[in-house]
Amino acid sequence: MQSAPPEESAGPGVSNGSDGALPAQRGWVKPESYNYEEFSEENARNFSLGFAHNAKSYEFNIEEYGDVGPEIPELEEELFGPPDLRGLDTMGQAYETIEKFEVRQRGDTRIVPIGKTFEDAGLHPVMLRNVQMAGFRVVTPIQRFTFAAIQEGFDVVAVAQTGSGKTAAYLLPILNKLMGKAKKLAAPRPNPATFIPGVTPYVRAEPLVVVVCPSRELAVQIFNEARKFCYRTMLRPCVVYGGGPLREQIDQLVKGCDILIASPGRLCDFIGRPNILTLRRLRYLVIDEADEMLHDDWNEEFETIMRGGGKSSTYTLLPDQDEGNVRYMLFSATFPKALRDLARTHLAESHVEISVGRIGSTHSNILQKFIEVSQEEKKEQLIKAIESLEPCRTIIFVNSKRTADEVDDFLFNKGYPCASMHSDRTQLEREAAMRALRAGKTPMIIATGVMARGIDVQNIQHIINYDLPSIDYGGIEEYVHRIGRTARMGHRGLATSFYTERDEPMASRFVRLLLENKQEVPDFLQMYMPDGEDLVHLKWEEESNPEDRPADANGAWAGDGGNGADGGDGGNAWGGDEGGAWGAGATENGAWGSGAEPVTGGGDSSGWGI
Repeated sequence: MQSAPPEESAGPGVSNGSDGALPAQRGWVKPESYNYEEFSEENARNFSLGFAHNAKSYEFNIEEYGDVGPEIPELEEELFGPPDLRGLDTMGQAYETIEKFEVRQRGDTRIVPIGKTFEDAGLHPVMLRNVQMAGFRVVTPIQRFTFAAIQEGFDVVAVAQTGSGKTAAYLLPILNKLMGKAKKLAAPRPNPATFIPGVTPYVRAEPLVVVVCPSRELAVQIFNEARKFCYRTMLRPCVVYGGGPLREQIDQLVKGCDILIASPGRLCDFIGRPNILTLRRLRYLVIDEADEMLHDDWNEEFETIMRGGGKSSTYTLLPDQDEGNVRYMLFSATFPKALRDLARTHLAESHVEISVGRIGSTHSNILQKFIEVSQEEKKEQLIKAIESLEPCRTIIFVNSKRTADEVDDFLFNKGYPCASMHSDRTQLEREAAMRALRAGKTPMIIATGVMARGIDVQNIQHIINYDLPSIDYGGIEEYVHRIGRTARMGHRGLATSFYTERDEPMASRFVRLLLENKQEVPDFLQMYMPDGEDLVHLKWEEESNPEDRPADANGAWAGDGGNGADGGDGGNAWGGDEGGAWGAGATENGAWGSGAEPVTGGGDSSGWGI
């Protein structure tokens, strides 16, 4: 439990930063003591409504006329916010950096992308209105190609940088394909208007879509997006994940489920309960953060899930599932060899592979700063890094649960509104921390890798790597995922990393990533600079490159000239631009305009501040 923060003054022996002011005097919200015991397993029964799986979703009355549900103003406000704030554009002003990434595709069929607006996407009018109320305006490159591929009925492998809109890239076209077909395709379910728990007969959940992701927080996040896009579609979303009460999740499933978002372990549990869940109606199986699912820890669960989809005779558990009924989607930010092998094994031969930019890369909207420190200096430097910006949503990454709690206690006692988040926290604690971060009540989170993948919170402007990932535990891919929590969907962000002598094995990788995004390499990393041809054409580890793949009939991975339009590059296999920047789309003066470091915040034209 956090001890009390300072009130009006710091008191003897307590430093409040370089200017002597308390965090509250510099603009941070007043910290509230976070009682971790409140969310203990013993007290969980008193907080059942705090779990994400109990959040309200749209439920249609089976006696309603037509294939589109009516408007429900109260739920609409819960999903999309007050009418006067609804539909605000979520795309940042630096969107051009994402748009200029080169898009490449592989497969026998050439996918012609949709236009650059959602009005060009062929969405059902109700779905289009949901998109507009959610604040989506411009279609990102990965969305333009995956929309078209899914609409045409292909299995899809899609690889794109963090923050490029991958969740909407599969949710929107899949839901749009099912739009107006709920009564025809969905399983019977109780009428919510007359449903009485314990009296009304339950049904078995028979989802049309299953989305699998490796973390609980990502599952909850995707579920919340699905709640928005399922509004008025008559498709009912559910989410199941470890750490939440099994009985309550069963209660949600047996009311009917058309779109199921799940963490692997909990999904496998329900697959083993055929009276609760069956995949015989399944039409789409999406694996999000697919590269993470290939780790040894997930092998058994992954095989169970693929068998549960009934793809082939080798993996059939469901005799009612016809061959070819299920469309498979793999979405990821990296594309290691194991994932390529998986695609060849389980996806249809006619599947399409789409990649945006260099696989495993980040983008120049994130300003990356490396600071050389000793282990003893980290806490002092942490305060300086926090103070370098005006108060803003901040994630501080560490490598251990113990360090997370230590830094949490240190910052809280300095007066900063913070909480820690790691795998030893109860699920209620983790969900409460995420809600507090999104609401700005606790705008600073100290976290282990549980928050490194997929988490999308608006206006996270600062990522601090208190500990950098080691080469044996995540490496450069973990680093890219961490800093990708900021500068999402065309916004800008800052990533500050503390570099110690322990991080030397990763130094050359950090340097290449800085060079790729046209950013300054600090003096202490200059010794790791590539030279000659290696500087012009940056080289990356084989696992991140697709050069070992056989070429298809159209040549290897034809590109589109870097602007998202359908075109060719003469069969250039994953080549970079002339400067070796891999189509990163830096501006004329560098990715950050004048190159001045945005250390003062204040919401200026560079997008900094709260």
